[in-house]
Amino acid sequence: MYLIGLTGGIASGKSTVAARLAEHGAVVVDADVVAREVVAPGTPGLAAIAEEFGPGVITADGALDRPALGALVFADADKRLALNAITHPAVWRRSHELFDASAAADPDAVVVYDVPLLAEGTRKDEFDTIVVVHASAETRIQRMIDLRGMTRDEAAHRINSQASDAERLAIADVVIDSDGTLAQTIDQVDAFWRDHVESRATP
Repeated sequence: MYLIGLTGGIASGKSTVAARLAEHGAVVVDADVVAREVVAPGTPGLAAIAEEFGPGVITADGALDRPALGALVFADADKRLALNAITHPAVWRRSHELFDASAAADPDAVVVYDVPLLAEGTRKDEFDTIVVVHASAETRIQRMIDLRGMTRDEAAHRINSQASDAERLAIADVVIDSDGTLAQTIDQVDAFWRDHVESRATP
């Protein structure tokens, strides 16, 4: 198995890159999808959240009340750390199960872990290659305004709540510059696949 860590700031184009890698045959494991799975109704993750934060963060039908939980953790750094201590290990365990399943199905599988917070974590050495999708803050702000209907202040706040560009670039083995056109971004992804993935199988 060849394990690629794919990261990038909000609105950097990371999902576009992941989709293109999937078209080339990679198995994509999306950390955001896994994060929802590990706090679904009936999971130990959700039970731990309810115990830590109280019944007010659980809806009447037994699901996680994300707005209620968000209101608590975004206003209090200690509560945010407590939430991360519950969810991050659960996400990593489940993600590893998915990596292992892919490797069992195909020992030569190329697995892409699409994870927004890679630079903030401590798992960077577990990947064969780390790919960072990078676009300037101004480009990303404009995308959030145009595509997500955010105000400039909302978009800037989202960017400022994540790792800095410098922190992400510092861990990169490969950088995909997504400031340009979609076609230019796709060309870089194709070049990465050719030079870093396909070349591994070439005698």
